[in-house]
Amino acid sequence: MVVQRVAVIGAGPSGLTSVKACLDEGLEPMCFESSHDIGGLWRYKEKPEPGRANVYQSVVINSSKEMMAFSDFPPLPELPNNMHHTEVLKYLRLYAHKFNLLPVLLGVYAADFTGTGRWIVETETVDSQRATHVFDAVLVCTGHFSVPHLPLKDFPGIESFPGRYFHSWDYCNPTGLEDKTVVVIGFGNSGSDLAVDISRVANRVYLSTRTGAWVTCRVGPKGIPADIAWITRTGALMQKLFPSWSNRMFEKKMNEMYDHQLYGLKPKHSFLAQIPVVNDNLASQIISGRVRMKPNIKEFRESNVIFTDGSIVENVDVVVFATGYKHSFPFLQLRSAYMLHLYRNVFPAALSPPTLAVVGFISGAGSINPAAELQARWATRIFKGLVSLPKQEDMMKAIEKEPGMHYRFSGSGHNSLQVDFIPYMDSLAHEIGVHPNVLTLCLKDPILALEVFTGPCTSYQYRLTGPGRWSGSRNAILTQMDRVREPFRTRMVPGPETSSLSQQNVIMFFGCTALLCWFFCNMYIRPVFPLW
Repeated sequence: MVVQRVAVIGAGPSGLTSVKACLDEGLEPMCFESSHDIGGLWRYKEKPEPGRANVYQSVVINSSKEMMAFSDFPPLPELPNNMHHTEVLKYLRLYAHKFNLLPVLLGVYAADFTGTGRWIVETETVDSQRATHVFDAVLVCTGHFSVPHLPLKDFPGIESFPGRYFHSWDYCNPTGLEDKTVVVIGFGNSGSDLAVDISRVANRVYLSTRTGAWVTCRVGPKGIPADIAWITRTGALMQKLFPSWSNRMFEKKMNEMYDHQLYGLKPKHSFLAQIPVVNDNLASQIISGRVRMKPNIKEFRESNVIFTDGSIVENVDVVVFATGYKHSFPFLQLRSAYMLHLYRNVFPAALSPPTLAVVGFISGAGSINPAAELQARWATRIFKGLVSLPKQEDMMKAIEKEPGMHYRFSGSGHNSLQVDFIPYMDSLAHEIGVHPNVLTLCLKDPILALEVFTGPCTSYQYRLTGPGRWSGSRNAILTQMDRVREPFRTRMVPGPETSSLSQQNVIMFFGCTALLCWFFCNMYIRPVFPLW
């Protein structure tokens, strides 16, 4: 089947980069968005809109700008490293205008798979104008933060609670929570953020968690963004070769900031077993008594909350459920079973021919944007027939073995979306033919090779070679730390120059090389020559 016309559903980051991937492959995309503007999650709404993702007023992105950037569109140097949602939306608008990704058709939509292998998309605009379109393929880019999961049945007595309760999806700002006693249920990024935000005006905030979590910060060594420092190919290699040592190292780093056991944060799982919570202010709110950690809730007795350790908080005014989201594709007239088994988190393994792909439906220790971009680049090449998928039975076997499903991540309903950030992107890059070859770079361009291997694993690396190669990728990689430093230059302080990242990278490079030599000797040489 020849694919030419592609429907892209959703105009958030994943949708915009999917439109661009289609254009790059010579396809004809048409983007559909149910709201009145682009931006998806990052378009703040003063009043949450049902069926759409929502962010609260004070939200700042956890990933730094270089780590969340698309591969051929570096962010403006003056933008802060961890951007406010308004600045993320600004970046997306610039991206859309740069590559002419607009216009987007606005309105309600529904997609149905026909017996011919094509897709019928029906739309209805706000002024009730209906239209029907036929496409050869569909890219679903609606994310997984639209349908709140509110498990009230897990909290006996909640029906007798006289106060107010709501899901974190409904939260915009702490207005109306002044001087209240608030319980936040759920210790993910949203739960911790809301607990901190509310604690600035509330009488007291209690943060309830079933399992605890490792908590890290946006600020890394010497003040550079933490993901710039830690999400590197060197780090990924160390985690693969020495997982136990890596776990101990990370946990030691986390406990150097504050003792997780002392603060009531420590989980049962190891650091690498689950994505950590990112929060710069939780510890300060705990140490000042504004937030108090509590275990899981046993039951509600009117306005009193009883926890599993027997402790009671009386006269609770508000309960916030930060309990995650349901996986939902209500606009697809397709059996939900298809969407439960996604090969590489992208293609429904049971659907043939492969003309439906899901983009951005993942979670990891890095930004979704660069991974979603690679998903879109891979999917469009499959649509074009330039790359093939394995047989259905092989895809099903691969799905069962994926680390997010079973053995790597600790138990959670959200873990079916979790991927190992760098290995996952590299696996897609290999399929597309854009994976950077560090050994080849060492011979041709050692300076670039050093930065690719020991520096932050930014998306520009996947534009160095192969289909979609961008001539500006080398410069984007070598100047990324300049863009990291630029927003700090609001007050220049005279003094000796601090050591550059390149010097640190050289040390890391030789240290990693020494460790690899030691590992190779112990694994392969010493068993053959025991006296060596």
